[in-house]
Amino acid sequence: MLSSAGARLMQGNEACAEGAIAAGLRFFAGYPITPSTEIAEELALLLPKVGGKFIQMEDEIASISAIIGASLAGAKSMTATSGPGFSLKQEGIGFASYTEVPCVIVNVQRVGPSTGVPTAPAQGDVMQARWGTHGDHPIVVLCPSSVAETFSLIIEAFNISERWRIPVVFLMDEVIAHMREKVVVPEASAIRIVERPRPQVAPDEYLPYAAGEDLVPAIADFGSGYRYHVTGLTHDETGFPTTKASEVDALARRLDAKMRRAAPHVTFVDEFLVNDAEVAVFAYGVTARAAAKAVRDARAQGLKAGLVKARTLWPFPEEHVRKVAERVRAIVVPEMNMGQLVLEVERSSAGRAEVVGLSRVDAEPITPDEILAKLREV
Repeated sequence: MLSSAGARLMQGNEACAEGAIAAGLRFFAGYPITPSTEIAEELALLLPKVGGKFIQMEDEIASISAIIGASLAGAKSMTATSGPGFSLKQEGIGFASYTEVPCVIVNVQRVGPSTGVPTAPAQGDVMQARWGTHGDHPIVVLCPSSVAETFSLIIEAFNISERWRIPVVFLMDEVIAHMREKVVVPEASAIRIVERPRPQVAPDEYLPYAAGEDLVPAIADFGSGYRYHVTGLTHDETGFPTTKASEVDALARRLDAKMRRAAPHVTFVDEFLVNDAEVAVFAYGVTARAAAKAVRDARAQGLKAGLVKARTLWPFPEEHVRKVAERVRAIVVPEMNMGQLVLEVERSSAGRAEVVGLSRVDAEPITPDEILAKLREV
């Protein structure tokens, strides 16, 4: 790890870069784009100091391709971008999902679609993070709501990606990216680091997509003596293409089962004053901060309100939402979009509680007063 332990004042994008290095990041490829640019700037300075590599690529497609290649060679790898750049990376994210290449993709959301408002906050990429690439594919999406959480959660992003061989999207927003807050950097020995599963057999016995009981195949580093084939085509355990129905079916079902098995280990949700709540807020990212203030204000006015703050957006924490919906009469879902996760909250609630969305799409964050007003309406 590069940073010394102790309290520091960091910007969100700096915390993302420093946390990634603490997690073991040693290869970054990216193309600068507001509001994520400081991540690349920081890593251009910091990665060489730990023996890592930084490359500014010609575009976003080349960036995602480069980190996939670096990961196959054994390096923990990451790219960072914003709205339009995230769209361009979708084909590569699909390739990494299907070939089970560990990597982390940071998307600092801004107002869209298209080039939108590059310097303003939004939460409009939630569904793209889950469904942007084509086909059924496993993906994990994490979302921090503070600078300190950015540092700790990006470490979890790498751990999840390496442990389960699943690409992880780290979905920040412009406010968190550019906010400066206190971060207490732990001693390196106190940080849990997870490494990818590596083969325990000789190279001539290695089957790159033969999974064990945990459904995660071991991955050999290119250049380490294990020769194998990687393709985005549907492949069998040898890694070579197949169109045999039983093998096509087996791969799709194993990837789906792997994601389901990983879900309890990668789903992070925080609850605040929910136990006796009559109404609740479901929020994420910077909006969760406004929601926490609204809940405190509601309590001060005699309204029993609570907050469910999601740090994992996908897989969606439907079990948490279902349990909360059984206890409250209504759930308010504030989002800086036209209503994306509100539909998932409604689905998970299954009629147990009224679900009400609160949208803001004018390039400004949602305020605590707006959430409080909605809590008093329901």
